Amino acid sequence: MSELASDLDELERRIEQARRYLDYGRLLEEKSELEAQMSDPTLWDDPEKGRLLSMRFGRINADLTLVDGLQAKLSEARVADELLDEGALEFRSEIETLCKELVAELSELEIRSLLGGEFDEGDALCEIHAGAGGTDAQDWAAMMLRMYQRFVEGRGFEFELDEVTDGQEAGILSATFIVRGRYAYGLFCAEKGVHRLVRISPFDSQHRRQTSFASLEVTPLMADREITVAIDDKELRIDTFRSSGAGGQHVNVTDSAVRITHLPTGIVVSCQNERSQMQNKAKAMQMLVSKLEQRAREERRELLDTIAGPQSDVAWGSQIRSYVMAPYQMVKDHRSSFEDGNVEAVLNGDIEPFMEAYLQWRRATGAMPEGS
Repeated sequence: MSELASDLDELERRIEQARRYLDYGRLLEEKSELEAQMSDPTLWDDPEKGRLLSMRFGRINADLTLVDGLQAKLSEARVADELLDEGALEFRSEIETLCKELVAELSELEIRSLLGGEFDEGDALCEIHAGAGGTDAQDWAAMMLRMYQRFVEGRGFEFELDEVTDGQEAGILSATFIVRGRYAYGLFCAEKGVHRLVRISPFDSQHRRQTSFASLEVTPLMADREITVAIDDKELRIDTFRSSGAGGQHVNVTDSAVRITHLPTGIVVSCQNERSQMQNKAKAMQMLVSKLEQRAREERRELLDTIAGPQSDVAWGSQIRSYVMAPYQMVKDHRSSFEDGNVEAVLNGDIEPFMEAYLQWRRATGAMPEGS
């Protein structure tokens, strides 16, 4: 028996486990039901219903195809292992390659088992705000925006920058962006909170060490869900202004940017990245609905005493993660205790290990997923 056989047995166990937490049998049944619904010639009379059914079918089909592909690779590796036992040593490298591919694909798939919140599978509406630390904090907020954009693009998600407020001397005061992709919200929940940066300040003529803070707020984007909050137009103040900031080539330089204030709650949203005032208004309304839905969920959780305590200040003692660049190099998450000494790689978007460590910590501690 090949020494690689035990590795294949372990991979087979993990594939079977994946079948269970994906509920492979139920997905097959749902796929058949969706195929029947999608064969209805009147389906696209309601374009939104057709779009949602097609999206759900695509996701289910992708999951089934992924599991079937894993099983096929395992079977191929088993055959190669049998030939290896018979003395065909040239098959060793093939088995090792297949094992590496299976491990990588299974690791990605297994992250999904950690994402059980109601909204985890959907898109995320994110806001970065500079906190304590003056110009350094504003620069840190811009660095965070770049870090998240690189992560999103590297993972194959869609990054949509909707509003940026420039800092007074450097960096940004705030930014709003949307991450579109399967499990975007579930992953970005790991980043929700205050982030602390320690470095030699590039803005200090004496080159002293500076600590600065910025925060990330994350809300599930409600575009594909039934809206449960009522919005009265009389409760809205809508302002238009000239677009500006680091929005890219599509930022319109006319007075097309839109800011909407929900007067009863004081929630403010804005969008400047679309090509027309009408499009910016529609996007801002979508953001407002998402924030009001989030507020309603938080109020319900407070009534049930499932979440307690006020929101932390964006300053000392409230950080979820520290990024230390001086006097040593280290990024540490204060919830999961996960660490990485390659600060440059993290700031360039290599943050998925932190997300996975947070999700593992959340499961181990019984912490409630966002949106539950």
